[in-house]
Amino acid sequence: MTAALAEKGTRTGVPTHTGHPAPRPAVRRPKRERAFDDVPRWQIYVPLGIYLLFTLVPFYWMLLFALRPAGSTSLVPWPVTFEHFSKVWNERSFGVFFQNSMIVGLATLVTTTAVALAGGYALARFDFRVKNGFMLALLCSQFIPGALMLVPLFEIFRNMQMINSLGSVIIAETVFQLPLSIILISGFIKNVPVSLEEAAWVDGCSRFRAFCAVVLPLLRPGLIAVGSFAFVHSWNHFLFALMFLSEQDKQTIPVGLNTLIGADSVDLGALAAGGVVAAVPVVIVFAFIQKWLITGFSAGAVKG
Repeated sequence: MTAALAEKGTRTGVPTHTGHPAPRPAVRRPKRERAFDDVPRWQIYVPLGIYLLFTLVPFYWMLLFALRPAGSTSLVPWPVTFEHFSKVWNERSFGVFFQNSMIVGLATLVTTTAVALAGGYALARFDFRVKNGFMLALLCSQFIPGALMLVPLFEIFRNMQMINSLGSVIIAETVFQLPLSIILISGFIKNVPVSLEEAAWVDGCSRFRAFCAVVLPLLRPGLIAVGSFAFVHSWNHFLFALMFLSEQDKQTIPVGLNTLIGADSVDLGALAAGGVVAAVPVVIVFAFIQKWLITGFSAGAVKG
């Protein structure tokens, strides 16, 4: 009896028959996780500063060569001159290159988004026998480099008499952008409840009208993400334009930049000015759509 009371007092911490309270058992407190506010600021700002340094210094170097006079070695673009921009735009036909790149980029954006929207809806809403195999084929196509398909595509476009035509570049860019775009659009559509479409069907809407009225407005972030990705990729792509466009008045900006590099010398000022001209549209696009781009890619990654 005494032993039982002593054991009970040990568990509860009440005084035992000896008059002294028994020690409480040690309770292991959970280790407090380190909050974000407890992290020293220098551990955040120093890596970000190093990253920004490596990212922004090349852009500053390009602007430096584009804005300072020829032959100057100053690290500050002063006095500022725009002679290099005038040279590449007027003498090097960069106005024509810019126009051709804009046509290719916008056409690739429209065609890729439209076809990917139809294919993504089919994968998200319909079940068919080879659906999983088709998805696997789309994923595996991303491992095929574009350079591997240059010769077959050249033969196809030559037989179709599309060499030296912007249409050949648009088709090639669209074909290579479609697999990833279809997969992304399919993920966006899966996040839209089917019950919304069913409610529209009950109200008398056809499938196409329900899609346009209910699903399409909810896909705006995804469409912006896919379209901007297609535009930027086609704007910067070099191989297709180099292979399929041989006439100067049909070439795009990446090929035009390559023409500024001579065999014996390089006009650094003109090359830097051409690089600025090529980078400005991409910077403007991402500056205006960055919120939609992040929202779109995160929404498409929730479900697959």
